Amino acid sequence: MNKLITALALWAAASLVYAAGGHGPALLDANVNLGNKTSLQRGARLFVNYCLSCHSAQYMRYNRMAADLGLSEEVVKDNLMFASDKIGDTMTIAMKPDDAEKWFGVAPPDLSVIARSRGADWLFSFLNGFYLDETRPTGVNNLYFPDTAMPHVLSELQGLQVKHDADEQAGDHGGHAGPSLELESPGKLSPVEYRQATRDLVSFLVYVGEPAKLVRYRIGFWVIAFLLVLLVAAYLMKREYWKDVH
Repeated sequence: MNKLITALALWAAASLVYAAGGHGPALLDANVNLGNKTSLQRGARLFVNYCLSCHSAQYMRYNRMAADLGLSEEVVKDNLMFASDKIGDTMTIAMKPDDAEKWFGVAPPDLSVIARSRGADWLFSFLNGFYLDETRPTGVNNLYFPDTAMPHVLSELQGLQVKHDADEQAGDHGGHAGPSLELESPGKLSPVEYRQATRDLVSFLVYVGEPAKLVRYRIGFWVIAFLLVLLVAAYLMKREYWKDVH
């Protein structure tokens, strides 16, 4: 447990060092919509198929996810549960932190609150920022997280990108363009479809980071409606009390 905490601290520290070193490329807009349950369901499918083998979400239970996303427990058991057979279990992985550290150099962090710590835009940019780099052990690097130890697990969907270094731009005011990525080898999805897939995945991670947000959205609607009705009643009462003052 102590090693896992240490690994997470080092991972976060490395990210802060990178952030302090410069502004980096502009983040992409994730445009998350937690009201779209179909998107959240697609994101859950991507998470369990591509992320859950290495990254856990140990604070999320399968039965809570089923209830929040409008899925039956049977559908979740048949399609989204590969590491457990109990619907009340949390989304953990079989890989031990010590083994992960030996294989990857650092234990992959739990993703329960990654969206709250990193932000949806950063996650979306990260998933779209992989490019070929022969100098890296995994063969890829990331525009938004240089020297990341994570392989491009979604490469079969996106394909492989190459990075073009920054070029000086001509213009009246000058300027400097940042590095850009270009798709070299297409994957199973078109660029538009891949953007939507990663948006679905990020939306699911945002939900996992704070499942109660969906409940707040539902309650918030009725609270606002109640306040509007109360406002009308208070206004009519005020008119009734003050009609004889003048």
